Amino acid sequence: MKATILNSTHIEQGAKMVEFAGYGMPIQYPQGMLKEHEWVRNGGVGIFDVSHMGQFMLEGDSATTFLSTITPTDFSLSNQNQAKYTVLTNKRGGIIDDLIITKISPTKFFIVLNAGCKQKDSSWIANNLTADLKFYELNNRSLIAIQGQKCCTVLQKLLSTNNIADLQYMHMQFANLQNGNQVIVSRTGYTGEDGFEVSISNEDAVDFWKQLSTNDDVLPIGLGARDSLRLEMGYPLYGHDLNEDTSPVEANISWVISKNHNDFFGSNIVLAQKASGTSKKRMGIKLLDRGIAREGCIVKKHNQIIGTLTSGGFSPAIKASIGQGYFDTSIAKIGDEVAVVVRDREIPALITSLSFVDAKTKSVKKI
Repeated sequence: MKATILNSTHIEQGAKMVEFAGYGMPIQYPQGMLKEHEWVRNGGVGIFDVSHMGQFMLEGDSATTFLSTITPTDFSLSNQNQAKYTVLTNKRGGIIDDLIITKISPTKFFIVLNAGCKQKDSSWIANNLTADLKFYELNNRSLIAIQGQKCCTVLQKLLSTNNIADLQYMHMQFANLQNGNQVIVSRTGYTGEDGFEVSISNEDAVDFWKQLSTNDDVLPIGLGARDSLRLEMGYPLYGHDLNEDTSPVEANISWVISKNHNDFFGSNIVLAQKASGTSKKRMGIKLLDRGIAREGCIVKKHNQIIGTLTSGGFSPAIKASIGQGYFDTSIAKIGDEVAVVVRDREIPALITSLSFVDAKTKSVKKI
């Protein structure tokens, strides 16, 4: 089993470690998942080790065109240092993975891949490269997420340059640590809170994490709370809510498809779905009685199966069990009263929008 550079630090901090995507990762710390979730959601700052994710660079004259071919996103429309959430599509319009791509310049992009799909994604990209492109992994680097409403104050103390509060949401910049070493700071995250993700060399990562940990406003957060935080926001998890047999339209993320962009892998299928609709779509679910919605639970309406949950769990924010899944669009819509089958018990529920809490991400408007 592989380990991030912070592995021993997590153990020192009392983390319960589990295997995830081939890595030993912290699922929770002594305070437990519920307290970790509430800490981040209610004003504290959480730090997450996401160093198991893949960090890559793509360089070359045709980089913009290439990325606009393997995703439904037209990167010629992106500004310098703007990050975009998008998906890799196959030629059937299915989702190979979701990812974040940041345009450093028209010929250079920073790409962050999901841990569980890192090898698959990087091979897919490499196998489709044109001759002028260079695609390479940023080795010996860690990735640390700093999430919560006081994130700017917490992070700024560890930087020697730049007013980090001026960085716009879904943008990145290069910054320097107090020792002068450079880091990549992106105003991104998967919690719905204001936050940053910092790409940092392994030699600086442990000290950086420990300095963050000494701040009274900061707690280390495990994968358990990371999952419940993203679930409250309705964010999808690849391999559960997204896969190679679901399209961006079915997944309810059609906004990744740039307007007037019609030349990407699977575009004939995806654009036809966008124009005419699909037989299934990802929506949210909220249980109205006690019980926990879990992946794989079927959903019924008037005793007819209308969908299956792909994620589920308890929401500390609304004190109810929530989930998301794919529903038959011919008979299911938001607001419908349904039943979720949990261990042969039919629990009353509502079909909802995907988000259960409001996003608090920050965007600073430039004058």
